[in-house]
Amino acid sequence: MLDYTDRHFRYLLRLITRRALLYTEMVASGAVIHGELERHLGHHPSERPLALQLGGSDPAELARCAALARNWGFAELNLNVGCPSERVQAGRFGACLMAEPDLVAACVAAMRSTGGLPVTVKTRIGIDRQDDYGFLARLVEAVARAGVDAVIVHARKAWLKGLSPRENRRVPPLDYPRVYRLKADFPELEVILNGGIPDPQAGLAHLGHVDGVMLGRAVMDDPCGLTGVDALYYGETRVSLTPRQVLSRYLDYARQERARGVPLTRLVRPLTGLFQGQPGARLWRRTLSGIGAVEGDALAHLAHLACAVGPREVMAHVS
Repeated sequence: MLDYTDRHFRYLLRLITRRALLYTEMVASGAVIHGELERHLGHHPSERPLALQLGGSDPAELARCAALARNWGFAELNLNVGCPSERVQAGRFGACLMAEPDLVAACVAAMRSTGGLPVTVKTRIGIDRQDDYGFLARLVEAVARAGVDAVIVHARKAWLKGLSPRENRRVPPLDYPRVYRLKADFPELEVILNGGIPDPQAGLAHLGHVDGVMLGRAVMDDPCGLTGVDALYYGETRVSLTPRQVLSRYLDYARQERARGVPLTRLVRPLTGLFQGQPGARLWRRTLSGIGAVEGDALAHLAHLACAVGPREVMAHVS
């Protein structure tokens, strides 16, 4: 989720789930090569396992990014060929690359040749009028030949013109059976389903047809919706943190980041949906939106406010 799943949001999520694989926001390959590495690849060690999501269409550039990613501790390289943003299309990457399966395959092969990390591709089921099953299967066949480790399929097609990225997330209808068919036709390939899955519990229903599920927007809106995912999917019996416990630990981290000069607004943005659906959630969001006007220690103010948000909790010891 471009401009949202930054290192601070990922740190918050890692307080909620220890096992789920997290992804960076999409980073352009040129930005990695020519920009500041700490800005684009830097992350807290506790975020791991973490996948680096890349946008690009130059195999040589992507190969260089793959080598860097290994050195920076990432667990996976993901090539995004599903983002419909016009800004992304202008750089010749994202969903427009679905029309060039041989180029996508060359990118995958280049990333595998130097990175030493698993390489995955995130895609849609089609673009514009090119939305038959054969169009998707040709892309998947090409990347499978190139040695891709998994494909992550958002079960909607993308309109490259006429719809905003936000509209592209909800207007094109979901077609889960098409992704199921893809797994049936490529049984040796790991296929991950994405799109419209509201929570981990709902994702379980798809696991008879695909190998895994990816949650996106639902987690942004309700981070604590991931509570219990380690038990559901990985069989862990560890007691989960409550939202207030998550907040307490995150505020410790935020104070350290503030001391490093990170703007307050960047640090509190991941907290917007922390109390989603609970009593006082609207007051919480309103307070966050005006946090810059709070006098004194704003982070301490949030800790105090949290006492009045949500149901009363029985505090549990979590090691």
